[in-house]
Amino acid sequence: MEPVTLRTARLELSPPRDSDVEAIFEACQDELIQRFTTVPSPYEKSHAEGFVAKAAEWWDAGTETTWAVRHDGTLAGMIGLHGLGEGSGELGYWMAPAARGRGLVVEAARAVIDWGFSPEGLGLARIEWRAVVGNPASHRVAQRLGFRYEGRLRSALVNGAGARADGLVAGLLADDDRTPQPWPDPATP
Repeated sequence: MEPVTLRTARLELSPPRDSDVEAIFEACQDELIQRFTTVPSPYEKSHAEGFVAKAAEWWDAGTETTWAVRHDGTLAGMIGLHGLGEGSGELGYWMAPAARGRGLVVEAARAVIDWGFSPEGLGLARIEWRAVVGNPASHRVAQRLGFRYEGRLRSALVNGAGARADGLVAGLLADDDRTPQPWPDPATP
């Protein structure tokens, strides 16, 4: 599949490129990114170089769509649709520490979701979201995007250091109303 660039009021979402390697490397030193995502830990510069190359391969193969989230010309994070197949995919993202708390991930995710469901994009029927139970910032993002809480998966998520954690799963269908959704307290098993 040919890579696509998406634009919002404040952001450009475009495939990661070699010039992003240093910013990716720096962002992935963040303890929260390493704890709550699958990035390798410890994260080395060679991981960032390999990631940029793999992202291009994923686009070519049509298995994943990965975008660098750029705000004011600076790399703010990464977002993508992973595990594409049979009309569905999983939304994944991380934001660099300096970019958090400004609504950038919600803005980026809305653009990705719109494109993912669009017939001019991937024409998906379902987009799934998963996150570690102990990651309330990601939970709030999914709720704001209108994802429906579907359950708790015991010891199902593994980060880049191999640590297992309980995860939450939520889904969004193409024809769902995307208003913020109430969820149960994730601290309750």
